[in-house]
Amino acid sequence: MNDPSLSRLELLHFARRVVVQQATAALAQLDRWIAEEQRREEERRRAEQMRPPPPGWLIERGRNKSNPVAVHVGDCWTVAGSGRCTGVPRDQALDALRRQVPACTHCRPDTRLGFLE
Repeated sequence: MNDPSLSRLELLHFARRVVVQQATAALAQLDRWIAEEQRREEERRRAEQMRPPPPGWLIERGRNKSNPVAVHVGDCWTVAGSGRCTGVPRDQALDALRRQVPACTHCRPDTRLGFLE
């Protein structure tokens, strides 16, 4: 670029072309990132819509997975992710309480179900 035959104006035009080229490449990269993020968001939204609703009630099983140890409301924080719970419909939760399966003292499913001993 040290060619003495190029005028200052020609050098400025050259610099402008370089900047435009780099900006165009940068914008193309940003557009690809935006498109990819939009695709991810759409996948997350679709996955959320396809996810089954959480169960209304949970029966917590003991370590041997056979005996029930507690009844919980479906979103009880004390058993979240424990892997020892099974989602059940309302009538099964009530039946478990009738069979003397203890109600969780944190989420109080007996109160929410209107169960009176």
